[in-house]
Amino acid sequence: MPEGDTVWLAGRRMHDALAGRVLTRTDFRVPQLATADLSGRTVTEVVSRGKHLLTRIDDGQTLHTHFRMDGSWHLYRPGERWRGGPAWQARVVLENAEWQAVGYRMPVVELLAPGDEEEAVGHLGPDLLGPDWDRDEALRRLRAQPDREIGQALLDQRNLAGIGNLYKAEALFLQGVSPWTRVEDVPDLPALVERARVLLERNKAHPEQSTTGESRRGRQHWVFERSGQPCRRCGTAVLLAEQGDAPYARLTYWCPRCQPGPAPAPMRRADVARPAGRTRYRP
Repeated sequence: MPEGDTVWLAGRRMHDALAGRVLTRTDFRVPQLATADLSGRTVTEVVSRGKHLLTRIDDGQTLHTHFRMDGSWHLYRPGERWRGGPAWQARVVLENAEWQAVGYRMPVVELLAPGDEEEAVGHLGPDLLGPDWDRDEALRRLRAQPDREIGQALLDQRNLAGIGNLYKAEALFLQGVSPWTRVEDVPDLPALVERARVLLERNKAHPEQSTTGESRRGRQHWVFERSGQPCRRCGTAVLLAEQGDAPYARLTYWCPRCQPGPAPAPMRRADVARPAGRTRYRP
């Protein structure tokens, strides 16, 4: 599932290509919007809100999309060959005189009436990459469930918006906290939240996501997707286990030596029946 920095970058690129320009053609390839047409309208801005993308139109409507597991936006010049996947996977096309924006595999595509954005994204906590970022409010929401495991609490977009499985695992490793530690037992919760924010901030301007400072393939992460490999700090094998209840459990990576504390029995690599991090979407 794309993390908040991926959606932020997509929003910035979409804004640069679409904002202030008149839409010459739109094509909504989802049943509920089959007759919708925004041609002749002007895009005023494109902004991210956590993992949601909001494309605002001058008539007050908002195109709301969410990437979930596999969605992505691609930009092409008119006449350029689309490369985001088979044409049948395209869910929405926005076109102006200079650009074509194609949304692939989007599970959420909806046109919000003026004033309805709050209903779609109002439940989200403060956005770590947004102008509304409020650390104190994020901490208040996290602490409202003191017995919750911190790994699950960080992924709950109602607490703070933008953290996915990658930044959850990496921030917890860098702070030396087991993902199964209760919220109230985290030694320095403000520092953990700030660590996650800094990681997202450092990666938002480019598609590569590195938490180690290295860009070489296989060297970008401390523990994420490194089960069975030696910890980069202490050499202990990185472990993997599911966290949360089925069917919404997420694969979680940690170093048992660098992140002491409560933890379940680790999974064997042979027990992993799906790609790392790929589980059913939890809103």
